[in-house]
Amino acid sequence: MSKTISFNDLRRLKDSLPDGAIRRIADELNVSDQTVRNYFGGVNYQFGTNVGMHIEPGPDGGIVVLDDTVIFDMAVRILEEEANN
Repeated sequence: MSKTISFNDLRRLKDSLPDGAIRRIADELNVSDQTVRNYFGGVNYQFGTNVGMHIEPGPDGGIVVLDDTVIFDMAVRILEEEANN
C-alpha cells in the first residue's frame, strides 16, 4: 500500500528516530543501512538501492509518495516503543 507524505515530515520522522534505529530496520529487512537512509530522502545509490520513493516539488519540501510503507511503519513502531518506555 502506498503512502503520501510531505518530504519535510518524512525527514522529521527520520530525525526523531533513536540511535541505532536505521541499523535495526536494515537488519530486520536484510537491506543495507544506506537503503534505509535512501528511503528517508538520501540519494546514495552506490551503497544502497532505490526504494520506490517519488518526490514531486511543492510546499514543505514537496510531496513524497512511498510505494511500500514497510520502512515507514517500522520507524513509527520504533518511535511508539520509545514513547512507551
